[in-house]
Formats: sequence, C-alpha cells, structure tokens
Amino acid sequence: MTNSLEDRFADGTAVLGVVGLGYVGLPLAVEMAKAGHRVVGLDVSGEKVALINAGTSYIPDVPIEELASLVTAGFISASTDFARACECDAIAICVPTPLDAMKEPDTSYMEAAAASIVEHLRPGTLVTLESTTYPGTTEEVIQPILESGGLKVGETLYLAFSPERVDPGNPIYQTRNTPKVVGGVTAECTATAVAMYSRFIDTVVPVSTTRAAEMTKLLENIFRCVNIALMNELLQVSERMGINIWEVVEAAKTKPFGFMPFYPGPGLGGHCIPIDPFYLSWKARQYDLHTEFIELAGKTNEAMPYYVVSRLMDALNTKRKSLAGARVLVLGVAYKGDIDDTRESPAIKIIELLLDKEADVVYHDPYVPRFPVSDTVLASIDLTDEALAGADVVLILTDHSNVDYAAVAEHADLVLDTRNALKGHPSDKVVLL
Repeated sequence: MTNSLEDRFADGTAVLGVVGLGYVGLPLAVEMAKAGHRVVGLDVSGEKVALINAGTSYIPDVPIEELASLVTAGFISASTDFARACECDAIAICVPTPLDAMKEPDTSYMEAAAASIVEHLRPGTLVTLESTTYPGTTEEVIQPILESGGLKVGETLYLAFSPERVDPGNPIYQTRNTPKVVGGVTAECTATAVAMYSRFIDTVVPVSTTRAAEMTKLLENIFRCVNIALMNELLQVSERMGINIWEVVEAAKTKPFGFMPFYPGPGLGGHCIPIDPFYLSWKARQYDLHTEFIELAGKTNEAMPYYVVSRLMDALNTKRKSLAGARVLVLGVAYKGDIDDTRESPAIKIIELLLDKEADVVYHDPYVPRFPVSDTVLASIDLTDEALAGADVVLILTDHSNVDYAAVAEHADLVLDTRNALKGHPSDKVVLL
C-alpha cells in the first residue's frame, strides 16, 4: 500500500471514527476532534447518539462545554448508522469485553462492532481495537471478520491493537497524557497506527506485535489484581492478630525503594481489574498452562464481599443485634471514589448478600442516584444526621471525598469502614475491615 494515510494524519484531513461511545470511546473522540480531525462516532444506543449531537456529555471526564463546542463547530457527530464508517480513514473500536456466566471471554461486542463496519471500509483504512482482551484476539477474531469484506490486512487494510488505559475520575492522567501502547499486525500497520495516535496522544509506545500490546494491558491490570489480593489476605491475617493493616501500609510506604503501596478493600470493581485475569487464564489453558497464582488472586478478591458481610455481622453482634432486620446504611456504591461508575462494583454483591439475609438496606451515593440490585432498584437517600442515627450500622464501601465523614463519626451508632475513610475521625464506634 502507498501510505498516503499517514500524510492525511499529519495534515489533519483524515476523518476518524470511533465505534462505542462510552467511558473509553467518547473521551477518545474528543481528543481526536481537539487535534483538528472530523470525528464520526458510532454507537447502537440512540440515546447516547442524541445526547452527543445535542452537545451533552454523559461521561464525567468529558466536560459538557468542551463537547458542545466541538459538536457546534462540526468536529464531532454521532450516529447509529454504521454505514457512515465509509466516511472514515481510520476507526477505533472501543466496546465492552465482559465475561460470560462461566467466567470465559465474551467477544460478541467486538465481533459485532467489526461486522457492523466491514461492508463499509474503504481500501487503505486503519482499524484499531482498544477493547481489553486476551492475546491473539486482534488477529484470530477481528482480522478474519474485517477480511471477509474483501480487504486484506497488510495489503489493503491496516489493523492494530492499542489498549485503552482509562482511569475514570483521575484528575492527572486522562486520555491525552496517558502513554498509548500500539502493536500492529504488520510493521506498516504499527507505523500507521502510531502516526494516527501521535496526533492526539502525547506519548505513543510501539511494540512488536498485536499480542505484545494485548498482553501489556493484561499485565498492568493483573499486577494490580494480584497485589490487591495480597493486601486483602494480609488484612484478614492482621485482623486475627489485632493489627491495624492500614497503619502497617502507611509505615511500609515510608521506605523510599522496593515497596509500592496497595490497599485492601471490599472487593474489586470497574471494567478491567476484576475481569482481565480471567481472560489470560482462559487463553493460557489453550497452551496447557494453568495460571494458578493469577486465578488465586482473582478468587481472593471475589471472596471479599462475603468477608465484609461476615465482619458486619460480627460488628452487630457486639451491639447484641442480628443482621436480619437491621437497618444497614451503605455509603457509596460506585466501584471507587468520586465517580459514578458502578460496573462490577463490590457493592452489588454485598447488597445482594445483605438482602438475602433480610437486612433493611438503604444507601447514599452522591454520584449514583439509582442503583439496580437483585430484583429491585434502590434510590439514594439524603445523608442527614437523622439517617445516620437511625441506622443500626453504617457500611462504608466507597470513599467519596464529598461525604461528611465527621458527621458519620459523630452521629452513627456503629460503622464498618472498608476504606479507612474515617482515619481522620477516630472513634470507638468505628470498626475497620
């Protein structure tokens, strides 16, 4: 292929497309547009498309005024019509990659995304996959779908994998200043993808293959999963020994080398860390390997909601109260602080377990007004002094910074703090996880 596409990236005339306009896709589209490219966003959700075309952001990391100005200037438009892929010189696929009921990879969203654009690709188009997945997906799953339309990767089509590294709510590292790893099917595919991403990402890191890029993302998240599992195990050991693990971590992190702090908690949440280890474990079995260390970490973290409920029952017992019938006020249902994302949140399982044990559960979360769990939808209540005093126990699952923890410490009769959120408000009413 004569690579005039790189020239169009360089002069800003290339039209860029994004399939999937969620936490990854919309911020990516905004950065593309801010670099001067016209961007076509494609999504199956008519609601998301309508909001974008009205200049309304539904992603906290994308300011409404920023999106509105780009839409008004004609740099971003959204559609449910995937035939508009024909307008694009390059397309990034940013769709979910969940696990199925058997903890095996569900690639159906990626496959559907590729199939939706294949008939509309022009020769010389670049397609990148950003969805987190197991090594081999780009070439074994996506490439055959894209080539079914008659184009050939490395000859009339460019294909690369570039894992998203979105950290919702991070005030420092967002799409543009988070380095981007890129690996293409061929060297030319890599170079072309690097040329595109370099237009709107500060640092682009090429690797030798799509598999290396796919494994990079898994390594990053498995690293966190394993270390958090270690802390969750040490938490339980320390609790038995009467040691405050939070104090221990603070002391250990004063060492200026050889130690990186991780913290225990009620379980893992989000779109990557609870899921990625199972992607690699599944793929490793195809090579007659069992990733026992990684799988054990996943099991340890998955067991934490049960441990939280057990500790809650123990805490209530000190007040001579049963969990059945007890009013439990849950503080925070998002998977981490200061965001509205509840994907894979440990609060889901914990509240299910509490309801199964006939607890009276209410919650407060300033970012999540409604929370579906089991067969019902709970609504966030106001965090008043009366609500705190009226609860048999307050269970802190998410450490949002805009919660009045001084009021929690003062008015709650009993608190189980799974995040050490009340560390500045010592009280004999507070039980640490």
